[in-house]
Parts: sequence; structure tokens; C-alpha cells
Amino acid sequence: LFQINRLLFFFSGEVIAVVGSCELLGNWCPQNAIPLQPAEDGTLWKKTITVPSGVETKYRYFKGFFLESKNAGGPCQVIVNKWETHQLPRTLILSESVLEIDDGHFGFLNGVECVDSGWLTCQTEIRLRLHYSVKPPLSITKMKFKKSRFRLKLMLEGIEEEEDDESPSSWHKMTTTLEISTISDGGYKSRHSQPECGYALEPTQWTEYSIYTMDPDNLELIFEFFEEDLSEKVVQGDVHPGHVGTACLLSSSFLESGKDNGIVTLPIMSRNSRQTIGKVRVDYLVIRPIKGFQCDMSQSFTKYWRKRSALDVGHRGAGSTHAAKHHKIRENTIASFLSAASHGAAYVEFDVHLSKDFVPIVYHDLTCCISTKKKNDKHSMELFEVPVKDLTFHQLQLLKLAHTTALKEHDHKDLLDEEEYIDEHQPFPSLSQIFQAVPENVGFNIELKWICQMKDGSWDANLSTYFNMNQFLDVILTCVLQTAGKRRIVFSCFDPDVCAMVRRKQNKYPILFLTQGVSAVYPELMDIRCQTTQIAMSFAQSEDILFIALVSVTYTNIKGISAHTEDLLRNMDYIKVAQSKGLVVFCWGDDNNDHENRRKLREHGIDGLIYDRICDDKIEQPNIFEVEDKVSLKEVISEETLKSCACSSYSIPCTSMPCLGKARAGNGESDSHLGSS
Repeated sequence: LFQINRLLFFFSGEVIAVVGSCELLGNWCPQNAIPLQPAEDGTLWKKTITVPSGVETKYRYFKGFFLESKNAGGPCQVIVNKWETHQLPRTLILSESVLEIDDGHFGFLNGVECVDSGWLTCQTEIRLRLHYSVKPPLSITKMKFKKSRFRLKLMLEGIEEEEDDESPSSWHKMTTTLEISTISDGGYKSRHSQPECGYALEPTQWTEYSIYTMDPDNLELIFEFFEEDLSEKVVQGDVHPGHVGTACLLSSSFLESGKDNGIVTLPIMSRNSRQTIGKVRVDYLVIRPIKGFQCDMSQSFTKYWRKRSALDVGHRGAGSTHAAKHHKIRENTIASFLSAASHGAAYVEFDVHLSKDFVPIVYHDLTCCISTKKKNDKHSMELFEVPVKDLTFHQLQLLKLAHTTALKEHDHKDLLDEEEYIDEHQPFPSLSQIFQAVPENVGFNIELKWICQMKDGSWDANLSTYFNMNQFLDVILTCVLQTAGKRRIVFSCFDPDVCAMVRRKQNKYPILFLTQGVSAVYPELMDIRCQTTQIAMSFAQSEDILFIALVSVTYTNIKGISAHTEDLLRNMDYIKVAQSKGLVVFCWGDDNNDHENRRKLREHGIDGLIYDRICDDKIEQPNIFEVEDKVSLKEVISEETLKSCACSSYSIPCTSMPCLGKARAGNGESDSHLGSS
């Protein structure tokens, strides 16, 4: 008999269910989980379930909805709203024919609470955003309201209801829900109900409405506009004075446009005439569940972080090919990742995007330069810049290519050297090849390459259009979830929407939000969520992202941020501020390549350093994860063996790993980073 007490707020129709490692508990698949039954007061949930005896059974509880199948006789659809995510799940070994298990309170195990929000299993999330990133979202044309300040409230209308409300399973139906979030430099307020007359729009604030629905193409969404002073009733019988207009958005328009993100402009209609009083500019994003893949509930690292000294992350492997004093190995190649791994990199960072035929490939730039030889001139070459997304994987493998800087510098060196490269040095390896070639103890920081718009209106590589964001992420996430095994994974991106979508689409790996803050090196981005380190922190907290990366010239699903070191070196307090908010802080940027800057960042408690030339700075050695694995062997190594070796690295015997002490004595190289990696 499984039984658990609930403490969390429950929506109508929600249930508590159990899922576990055996077939009778669904083999960790939420669609095959067993719903429990509530007692009379609704706080205690229980169910008698047969499980295998004599073997260890692992299990977790979650709360959510069990929905009828769209097809008669088909499996039910399950929505997970909250679930237990302890690194070690609940366990039992059945030794009696009847066993009553009282698991205490939902979310608590051995006195520790560990609960995370669910992910999109079969429902869709629609986000409508109002912000001043490009220009003010409201444009008022009616002279009477030119100087008015408005409050906005979003209402749900026109949702078709099932005719048969008396069916036995009607309590299983999920209603469409609406929540609002706001973020700014000063903080955030996420996922809450709207005030009676909505919120006023602020130039420095991002306002976002989230709608969760099983019927994303059949919603009528109404924006209600109130004059902020609420001075007079516009229509007789109005409950609230100042209710001056409405704007209607049909969710079916997203389907008709074929786009899951974009901007729509809606007319604001006066409530006492058929005239328009202005227009509202609405930014929308549709997040759909991963197509053709179901996440299981065996383990989650989205909010898990074990505090260590700063981790070394190899930027593009052994470093950018185009950085000053760059390492001779080409960036983002198997050879580059293996070189960084052999020199103690805990993670290697690399960029992933898609070829034309939807193969996840590893390459930094959105475009590449290809060459053609001129007729009747064997020694003259013409360079052309081509978007990577316009070439198939096979075509990319055949390319003689150069970096885009070659167009300006007339440098054909990369092209001339290309033919001498062996397979491990070839550009454009597939993501699957990287997983197969790099040792599993090396973590992957996978940057999801997406186009960014600058404040001046220009786009990365002049690409204003790209893949469908859902399709792009589904292909890459499926590849990672199917092939990662036990490897440590962190996803990262400069685009806030990509970070939010990865958080909602999968339940296993953390996200790192890359931000540059206020920078003199890089152009300012259009999206206000990217423009300062403070609002980047607010965004990461609001989306329950664990990592943030700050820039120096910083693992979402762990909650975090990655900052640029330039901004960070000027404001070292950002590290403690972000960590006090529960964020894990990495940093990135050219300034990280300076040894003294890295030392300062380590002293201030940075969690991770992403930098070039890791092979120049460190001798060949295992990374921190490999060392931790080997240290655990001490429990099975005799004390006599330990004493027999006077020179042991990391307090483990030389016989179990290469003796770094002797190597350093022989070649005189420094081990200053050994303990800090």
C-alpha cells in the first residue's frame, strides 16, 4: 500500500501518481504511472499496487492530470505539473506479502524537499509578450486618449467545451490556464494571477502572459484596456470605470502563419463605437512538446548543482582558432575536444546548429566561406559567404572552407591547409560523432546557435529568418537525450526564448543563459532581457533556469546564468548577488584568457570559467570528474597499497592513474590549476 500526504495547492481534477523502475510502476514513463486515490479529506492519497518481491524498486511521486485519449481505447495522456526530483529516488525491497508504505509528505525524502515543475508532455504553452525592446507596444491614434496611461488585462474567450459533461471521466479534463509574469532590472514576479484591471506597461519591464492548453488552435484571446485613473464608465453597466477598448487575437492565426514565434499588430476597438483608438503590438511564442520523443522520470539534473572550485571549460574545445595566440588545432573539431579533454577540461563548449537536411552539426559561425577556382587560373580563388543552414550535411563534409574574416583579409590559408586534415581535424562533425569520440567523463556545454537581433535592427550574419524554433530544438534535444548516456550536459544560448523553450521541453538537463551585460566590445542586443546583467538574473529566476553566464572583456536545466567577463571584472559583486539568488555563475569572454583575470574570478567564487588555450595553461591530466571517480576507489584499495606510494596525486595511489608529481618534476611545468579544476 503506497500512501503519501500532499501539502501543495491542487487544481480541480489533479491527482497524485507514482512512477518507478519496474514494469508495474510504468518503467519511469509518466504515461504508464499509477494514479493514487484520495482519502475523504483529500490530503492523504493511497493505492495498493503489486510490485516485485526480493528486488529493489525505485519510485517517485508526481501530481498532474490524467486525460482521456483523443482516440477511443487509446492510452491516456498525462500532464506532470510537479514531481519529486531527488538525485536518489525513493526505494523499497518487498520482503512481506503485504507491506504498507507511509512516505510522509509529497516532495520530502529524508527531511529534504526536492520538487520541480513539470515539462510539456502533450499540452502546448502560448506566450504573449508586451515590451519596449523595439518600440512601445501601444500606439494610440484617438486624440482623446493620446495622453492617457493604460492598464492591460488578458482574457480567455471562445474555448469550445465538450458536450458530454456527465461522462465518468469528466474530472480528468484539463482546463486552459492563464498566468502572467513580469521581469525587470529590479526583480521578477512569475506565474501569478492578474490584478482585476491588469498591469500598466513600463518601458524597462517585460510583461508576459502564459497560456497552457490542450487546444492551442482554438482560443480567442482578448486584451482589455483600462485608463489608469479609472475616471469614468465608458459603457453603462460597466463594473470597472475606464474600460475603454479591446483587442482580439485568434490563436488559429499562429497555425495559419506557419510560425511559432513572431509579432502581430492588433487594432484596439473602442467599446462605445466601431472606431479604433489605436493598435497594440504583441510578441508571441508557441512552445510545443518534443515531437516523437517522451522524457522519462528516472533522473533530473535541471536544478542540481554540486558546489566545487571553479570548473575549467574549454572554449570550442582547445580554443578559438581565430583568437590571439590560438592553439594550432582547428576549433570545434573532434581533435580539439580530445586535446582539451586530455588537459583536464571538465567541460568542452561548442556550438550546435542544423544543416539543411536537419542533421545537428558542430560549427561556430552561422555562415561559412566556400571557394571556387576561376577558369583558366589554377592559383586564383573566389570566396563566397554561404549560410550553413543552406547546405546539407553531405555538402558540408565536402567543403573547402575558410572563416568569414577571409573575405576581408583575402586570406586563403585555411583553404590551402584543408586537404592535409585527417578525419579528427575536419570541420562540421555531427553531434552524434562528438558523443561517440569524446570520453564520457568530459561534460558537454552545448550552445544552441540561434540568430540574434542587434539594437540597431541588424541581424547575426544578416539572417533575419531561420528554422522553426520548435523543430530546430526538437531535432537537437532528441539527439542529446537519446545518446548522452551518463555524460554531464549543460545547454546554453544567448536567446532567452531558446532557453525558456529548452526548460519547458525536457526535464533532464540544465540551461545556461548567456549574457553580455553592458559591453563596449559587443553590440547591444534588441531584446531587453539581454541588455543588463540585472535583468538577465531576473529572467533566469523567473524561468527557473539554474545557470547564468556573464561576460569577461558567464550547468536549465540547472538554474543559472553565464556572464561576459568584461562586465563581470568591473562588477565582481555580480557573482555573489547571482549566487545569493540561487544561480550558478559561469563567465566567458576574451578576458578569461588572461591568467590573472581567472585567478581573480576564482577568488570571488566563480562556478565555471570558459576560456581558450586550455592546453597551453594546463599539462596533460585527468579532469575533476575523472579524479572524483578514482578517489572513490580508495574504499576498495588496501591501506598498505596507499602507504607504498609516497607520490600520490589527489591522495590516490600512482598505480591507479598517471603520476603527475613525477611528470612535473621532470619537465618543470606548473600545476597551479590542478586543485582548482
